[in-house]
Amino acid sequence: MKIIIVGAGQVGGTLAENLVGENNDISVVDVDGEKLRELQDKMDLQVVTGQGGHPDVLKGAGAEDADMVIAVTSDDATNMITCQICSSLFNTPKKIARIRSNQILKYSEQLFHKKHIPVDHIIAPEELVTRDIARLIDYPGALQVLEFAHGKVSLVAVKAYYGGLLVGHALSTLRDHIPNVDTRVAAIYRNGKPIRPLGTTVIEADDEVFFIAASIHIRAVMNELQKLESAYKRIMIAGGGNIGAGLAQILEKNHQVKLIERSPKRAEQLTSELNETLVFAGDSSDQELLTEENIDQFDIFIAVTNDDEANIMSSLLAKKLGVRKTMVLIQRDAYIDLVHGSTIDIAISPQQATISALLTHVRRGAIDNVYSLRGGAAEAIEIVAKGDEKSSKVVGRAIKNIKLPPGA
Repeated sequence: MKIIIVGAGQVGGTLAENLVGENNDISVVDVDGEKLRELQDKMDLQVVTGQGGHPDVLKGAGAEDADMVIAVTSDDATNMITCQICSSLFNTPKKIARIRSNQILKYSEQLFHKKHIPVDHIIAPEELVTRDIARLIDYPGALQVLEFAHGKVSLVAVKAYYGGLLVGHALSTLRDHIPNVDTRVAAIYRNGKPIRPLGTTVIEADDEVFFIAASIHIRAVMNELQKLESAYKRIMIAGGGNIGAGLAQILEKNHQVKLIERSPKRAEQLTSELNETLVFAGDSSDQELLTEENIDQFDIFIAVTNDDEANIMSSLLAKKLGVRKTMVLIQRDAYIDLVHGSTIDIAISPQQATISALLTHVRRGAIDNVYSLRGGAAEAIEIVAKGDEKSSKVVGRAIKNIKLPPGA
């Protein structure tokens, strides 16, 4: 498949890395020639320096016979114009755009269709991250919660702790512990390295365990791996941007929420927009402010500003001052590796959430969902089996008889 990626930032570069090894013909367009040279040094792909919203630049990238264009620059207007040009001039079959502005997203149904702005799929990073965090709030103790089959089934990552009923026992005993629950351990990471789960595999404390089960049984399985945590009731959010505001709006209905925003003007705006959330203007890394707001009485501190360093430092401070759990938004992949296993409990990567959503639309076949696990170390894919026993390689066959790729 011939794919043009417009934008060579973290999202565009990571996406190219995921797709270039899958027999795709990849071209990357960006105004930053240095970024493009770095990508070309690492991967076998074509690069074009220039504005993605210029017809001649897109033509030079191969738009005349491209199967798909994916516009993921940091500018919404450029992404929309790129899709419009590829549709109007080159009749590109599939067009995907990253859109971040809430002012645009709230009119998405009216704007994005063939008669107006021809974007086939919208990727909204802030909405994806907000949804992911809200899901983690519903399951205290989970590191990642991924939904399949329209929410009926979930893949959950948890850290096994001493005291968990299954810790120190083989996986084969799981059914004895919870005989009425169908579940399967899909992956185990021990000391940062993957272990293939077998019936004889013994769960150890600090193992990162990925299991799949019906969503209604998640808590029952989690209880086998760690002492089930009490629900989050009191939540403090640092950062009043799109993610912080959206998260507060979701959580304030059933939780006590406080939000700290550095800008007094933005804090005043949020005070009028949010109904039950208490909004404060201030610095979330100010020890005196956190102490005054009784951070030690909160269940979780969620740092979602657009500054990685500020998020990390304020979360470390909140943990030192006694908050039960911390969750941090981190843009840079290198920082995620640094905080993994530290006093910060959960690191959220908007890049990985965006890549997962993009791959769902890019991969060939009847794919409903693609999720990135552990910062891209593995993937969980939901595929719809189609056809019959004659036309399909999987329909009507036992799973053990299906030839899956190595590592699956």
